[in-house]
Amino acid sequence: MARIVMKFGGTSMAGIERIRSVAQRVKREWEAGNQVAVVVSAMAGETDRLVNFCREASSLYDPREYDVVVASGEQVTSGLLAIALQAIGVPARSWLGWQLPIHTSDAHASARIGEIDTQALLAATAGGEVAVIPGFQGLADNGRVTTLGRGGSDTSAVAVAAAMKADRCDIYTDVDGVYTTDPRIVPRARKLKRVTYEEMLELASVGAKVLQTRSVGLAMKEGVRVQVLSSFADADAAAEPGTMIVGEEEVDEMERQLITGIAHDKNEAKITLTEVPDRPGAVAAIFGPLADTGINVDMIVQNVAHSTGSTDVTFTINQAELPRVLDVLDREKGKIGYDRLVHDTRVAKISVVGVGMRSHAGVASTMFKTLGDRGINVQAITTSEIKVSVLIEEDYTELAVRVLHTAYGLDAEDTAA
Repeated sequence: MARIVMKFGGTSMAGIERIRSVAQRVKREWEAGNQVAVVVSAMAGETDRLVNFCREASSLYDPREYDVVVASGEQVTSGLLAIALQAIGVPARSWLGWQLPIHTSDAHASARIGEIDTQALLAATAGGEVAVIPGFQGLADNGRVTTLGRGGSDTSAVAVAAAMKADRCDIYTDVDGVYTTDPRIVPRARKLKRVTYEEMLELASVGAKVLQTRSVGLAMKEGVRVQVLSSFADADAAAEPGTMIVGEEEVDEMERQLITGIAHDKNEAKITLTEVPDRPGAVAAIFGPLADTGINVDMIVQNVAHSTGSTDVTFTINQAELPRVLDVLDREKGKIGYDRLVHDTRVAKISVVGVGMRSHAGVASTMFKTLGDRGINVQAITTSEIKVSVLIEEDYTELAVRVLHTAYGLDAEDTAA
């Protein structure tokens, strides 16, 4: 007998037939004698609909009331799944965020989970009842409902799994695992059996959409074994193995590769400030006000100083932040002392990720040579211990992913007869 947390996203819960399919998957685990808790998202598109209602009601809405509204989507699906389970003979009950309770900070719309009181929940699951928990929501110390931010149901599931000391947390999505890259771009991409927490965290942060970054970080911190599975396979058939997200010690040396995956992100914007005074404190005058506004900066390049005693500074941000960044830099122009501001949204970030980089040289040079041979110019570079990212022109995104996938030997073998 195992203790399992199962999480189903919005596409998995998109309508009564999909919810019935989810109920069959849950029933299979329950019939195997496992203690089961299920975390659900709102139906696909429902959260967007509720957010738009808030915006229509007032552009300056109270974030506390916003949380009350948007948390209702998960409340609906948790109740419906409990009903669907009961209809097929599985004892089930929905547990709202305040009924567990899931204690969070009071940062409405972006709350962070503190602790979860699982005493009653564990008693219920030990007695054979399936617990259905709405993701994305919790309870602040002042008794108000909170939400965790978009994609927060993944984080809810991992947090519940950690609090319950679950054997694993199964995340059901519209893909059947983690691939070496996006299969829509590279049909020969391979599904990975295991990925380390660090690799998944890097992949999620640089554009891979399989798991939310916060959920992976929490899983790594708490040692929660996470499995990514498809919710669109036959619900009555034996589950196809997905991808396990685990600690590095669980990845066999024979399975370990130099590069685990390649990710891309087109949601980048590049900003260049020309003729910034080349003096101490000049760079701080740029990035200090951005940090004070809560804007995260990714890549940073400072060019060689001009003979005039000035330099150019280039950096990247999330494209959605561009209007705020332009406003901040315009207000701070006098203090910074730059000449012109040039921005470009037709860029993309390409990243190669793998723990094998720690012990092998030449990963970056392979990347630069492969791109250079195809005439793809590198505009900026950033690295970590297990990642190399470059900024390129957006039009070359798919070509870059394909040639790098081949260059690092990630293409699947052709099994056709």
